[in-house]
Amino acid sequence: MTASTEVRPPQLDSADLAEAIAEIADDAKRRREAGGGRPERAVRLIRQLRLGAVRIPTDAGGGGYSKRELFSLIIRLAEADPDVPHIIRVHYGFVEERWRLRHVEQGTPWLSEIISGRLFAGAGSELSGHAIGTHKFDATLRRDGTGYRITGRKFYCTGSLYADYLRISATDEADQPVSAVIPVDRPGVVHADDWDGIGQRETGSGTTILEDVRIEPGELLPRHHWGDRTNQPGGSQPQLVLHAIATGILRSIVSDAAELVRSRARTYSWAGADQPRHDPQLLQIIGEISAAAFIGEAAVLAAADGQQRSAEHYFQHTDIDPELEHEASLLAAQTKVVVEGIALRAASDLYGVGGASAVRESTHLDRHWRNLRTLFSHNPTAYKARAIGDYVVNGASLPTVGFF
Repeated sequence: MTASTEVRPPQLDSADLAEAIAEIADDAKRRREAGGGRPERAVRLIRQLRLGAVRIPTDAGGGGYSKRELFSLIIRLAEADPDVPHIIRVHYGFVEERWRLRHVEQGTPWLSEIISGRLFAGAGSELSGHAIGTHKFDATLRRDGTGYRITGRKFYCTGSLYADYLRISATDEADQPVSAVIPVDRPGVVHADDWDGIGQRETGSGTTILEDVRIEPGELLPRHHWGDRTNQPGGSQPQLVLHAIATGILRSIVSDAAELVRSRARTYSWAGADQPRHDPQLLQIIGEISAAAFIGEAAVLAAADGQQRSAEHYFQHTDIDPELEHEASLLAAQTKVVVEGIALRAASDLYGVGGASAVRESTHLDRHWRNLRTLFSHNPTAYKARAIGDYVVNGASLPTVGFF
């Protein structure tokens, strides 16, 4: 692959990236105060700066980010607006897979699209009776002349309202799982925009309806990405993204807590200091929230280093190292278990430094708990903790589906 002639995505410490993230934060605040609205400005900046290509090596026109740098970026974006990195969560998984398979797939234009700034979203999940992780779908693909047609109804289609391309999963006529990538505006694709979650409200995570959608042969992805982890490395990345977003929210909670205390003009007659900003009890709460944010970020970045070790292997070889992949999954699962508890507690403790006025709807402080609770409802923690315990006690391997 030849290097892009365009300016590469900005490095993590660049002024351009810092300016863009500040603009995303300002836009998120403006939209909150206006009563809502989509983060369209943020998505335009992501395309403009080609942040979707940061994991592509620099000599191919990408940003050359390591996994640690990718997750540091996600944390910073989430601190500014947690909806934004969630919108591109599926995209980053698609990028990882496309670059790994760059030498073995023929006639696939997706890498050049990624490098040029295009964004990819997914339409895989369904509100059906099939067990999660079994790769069984009600959506069906059938032959139609020289191509195919897909019909079905998808849910949790995060990012689909903002993307350029949609990755669709279905079951073919041989009852086998298949996957295709098509433009989001292909005739027959309907985006219902009906996500009504209590948090992460502007991620576009609602329904996508597929009404006899045409699929060209070159838009089908090879079957080898299905199955266990011997065929699907990198499955833990989408999980760790959720907790990087949670860590960004934790950083925002720290900032909001500090501002609450600095801005309080009065306190209780029996408080430990005349001014809230000098009250040792309030300072203790903020110190504990700050420590939670530190632990969350440290855990995410340590898990990212584990994913880097696995990625370096599968980018350089046609196979994977099962031990490295298992380590990456274990670290991501452990991160989920620890981050969930400290983050939800921090979102509640935030009110302990603000007084009764902090519960007014106009403060929008409830968004932190709602967003965290929504993120953590992906793949319940009890199942992850049980699997970790089974590994520690009995040496049992973690599940090999994409949710680990």
